[in-house]
Amino acid sequence: MILSGKALLAGVIGWPVGHSRSPRLHGYWLERHGIDGAYLPLAVRPGDFAEVLRALPRMGFRGANVTVPHKEQALALADHVDPLARRIGAVNTLVVRPDGSLEGRNTDAFGFLENLRQGRPGFKAAQGPAVVLGAGGAARAVIAALQDDGCPEIRLLNRTRSRAEEVAAALGGPVRVLPWEQRAEGLDGAALVVNTTTLGMNGQPPLELSLSALPVTALVTDIVYAPLQTPLLAAAAARGNKVVDGLGMLLHQARPGFAAWFGVMPEVSEDLRRFVEDA
Repeated sequence: MILSGKALLAGVIGWPVGHSRSPRLHGYWLERHGIDGAYLPLAVRPGDFAEVLRALPRMGFRGANVTVPHKEQALALADHVDPLARRIGAVNTLVVRPDGSLEGRNTDAFGFLENLRQGRPGFKAAQGPAVVLGAGGAARAVIAALQDDGCPEIRLLNRTRSRAEEVAAALGGPVRVLPWEQRAEGLDGAALVVNTTTLGMNGQPPLELSLSALPVTALVTDIVYAPLQTPLLAAAAARGNKVVDGLGMLLHQARPGFAAWFGVMPEVSEDLRRFVEDA
């Protein structure tokens, strides 16, 4: 596609940013919808982040995604922050308002739920207890999503229990912290299991978890997408549980930002998944 002088601009800010699949993802949608626009990788050191943020409106950007390590700083620097991003404690999407101010949003909760609904049509968090492994930023987004979708009980387990207790205190609601050593027993009666840790990711140790207490009707998902089928998902599928991989969360969380910057709410198709997988 040839850009004009009126091209709409957005990008992803991170350090490093070369590994990001977001430019490929948004580039696919721009091409698919014939939009005069560009989505750029913006490698920004932490010390330069505030200055770069303030320059976005001046350079004509419609907004940007924010990735590691800038999400918490984006929350502090945005002129306006939506309530969900405030609850989660991080901003991953910035939108430049008509007056040049910056609005901070978090679309990870949306991406998480939309991925589950696409992978298992009819899914509702209200169907039963959920087990969430990990207590980082992704876990906060997952818990917020489950709370808003009516989950009756969220069992939170983390290798460092104090971090899990901090998350539970910050988000409130039906969150119950269990010891990491009881993660296998904690699966009893669960309707959903979510791994938000890096365990099972390429280059990381596997997640050691017996699934014997997990009902075969439970859904199992992993926000890791490298590899696409983690050992957890493989073990769950082998015993008959439905599984949803983590790539869809990345794809779906990008949709609201694209809509805000480029004026079209895109879809997540099988062609898109294959295209992003090949990156």
